[in-house]
Amino acid sequence: MTATTARTPSPGTGADEKPQRHPTRWLVLGVICLAQLTVLLDNTVLTVAIPSLTEEMGASTADIQWMINAYSLVQAGLLLTAGSAADRYGRKKLLAAGLALFGLGSLVASLSESTGQLIAARAGMGIGGALLMTTTLAVVVQVFEADERPKAIGLWGAVSSLGFAGGPIVGGALLNHFWWGSIFLINLPVAALGLLAVLKWVPESKNPSGERPDLLGALLSTIGMTGVVFAIISGPAHGWTSARVLTSALIGLVTLALFAVWEARCPYPMLDMHFFRDSRFVGAVSGGILVAFGMGGSFFLLGQHLQLVLHYDPLETGLRMTPLALVIVVLNFTGVGARLLPKIGTPAAISGGMGLLAAGLASIAILGAHGYGGMLLGLILMGVGIAISMPAMANAIMSAIPPEKAGIGAGVNGTLQETGNGLGVAVLGAVLNSRFAALVPAVAAGAGSLPEALGHARTTADRTAIEDAFASGVQASQLVGASAVLAGGIVAAVLLRRAERQAQRQAAQ
Repeated sequence: MTATTARTPSPGTGADEKPQRHPTRWLVLGVICLAQLTVLLDNTVLTVAIPSLTEEMGASTADIQWMINAYSLVQAGLLLTAGSAADRYGRKKLLAAGLALFGLGSLVASLSESTGQLIAARAGMGIGGALLMTTTLAVVVQVFEADERPKAIGLWGAVSSLGFAGGPIVGGALLNHFWWGSIFLINLPVAALGLLAVLKWVPESKNPSGERPDLLGALLSTIGMTGVVFAIISGPAHGWTSARVLTSALIGLVTLALFAVWEARCPYPMLDMHFFRDSRFVGAVSGGILVAFGMGGSFFLLGQHLQLVLHYDPLETGLRMTPLALVIVVLNFTGVGARLLPKIGTPAAISGGMGLLAAGLASIAILGAHGYGGMLLGLILMGVGIAISMPAMANAIMSAIPPEKAGIGAGVNGTLQETGNGLGVAVLGAVLNSRFAALVPAVAAGAGSLPEALGHARTTADRTAIEDAFASGVQASQLVGASAVLAGGIVAAVLLRRAERQAQRQAAQ
């Protein structure tokens, strides 16, 4: 049974009757979540393997950065193109292809004998990841009707948090008993199981209009997103005013502008620019970027704060960040956000959730500066806020786009997350570095990092002053993130409320 037939009323039924629901939709969702978890676990598992890779492969700092960034760069550049291809050629086909590519890339990564091979394998995994990230959400939209979709998207989103929480723990356990390649090799049985389940249970669906492929749009979007993400990734290491960063950013932004112009004139656009005239779509997009901004930046800062200021080891750091993920998982698996959404409406859900996320960031900044107790409250508030706002935003984006273009909608959603995360790390990292440089004592002036500054410390008082300067930088960054998220919630709520009023006026006419 295809997704299309699942949405069609049975012969003989009245037009006012509910459409027939896909009989195995919850099983399909389980398969989709398994595929999604494969990708998300791999991203977080790799972070705990950095010391092993440095020691066993002789990887430099630049090599490590590219092992992590090659995946993100390729995935971010291909998300829109992957979503468009899924709509045209079939979401089931490309979901299966994504799992196969991801599994093959994982095998090559586990057998790599040089850093170059591992970086290339990670880039190949990024292609599979782009296909998975777009097709999983698109399939969810196809097999669930509007009344069940928020709950399904909430469960889909909870898998992201599960991957974040489980990655460091799984990675730490594997590295305690096996060599570094085991963190990639473990993907193979999961990818194989997911591939078999997709082929057996996931229905095929695609855009029935059979539009011509927008090859120029695909090329422009890939170049543009790659350029922008490359600049974001390179900025902290090479300086925001360096020729490398400015050139990449300029190429990316100019190409994205050309992409927008082409899409507005193309008779068969990959991304219909008329979507941006919909206040509901623009509001959800704005909120999505800033939630990802706050999440990406706060995770980046929390990891450093827990390890460098509060002196926890990597596994202890991962365990102390899990309350955030567990709150999201529990609330989404129990359907709290899905039940709340129809009662309070999308604008209130997004603005309220983002307000809680901002309050959590502020609590960590103010109460968690010198101990974990205050940080725990902030993590719980952030988890509640994300669990309420993220499914509502994803549902708003997907609802504003016709079902036959669900793949490109998922591509937009994924692109927002990648861009927001990167911007969060870049901007909040810059605030941290600026504040740290301004407050660090003279003995460590010019040091570019906390470990480097501590290396210049001559006395216990110097060391304390340096750590206090770093903690103050983290605090300032968290407050900037909280302000951005709160502002995003207000903007998103205003735009979404305006869209609802326009819809009500049109319905009354």
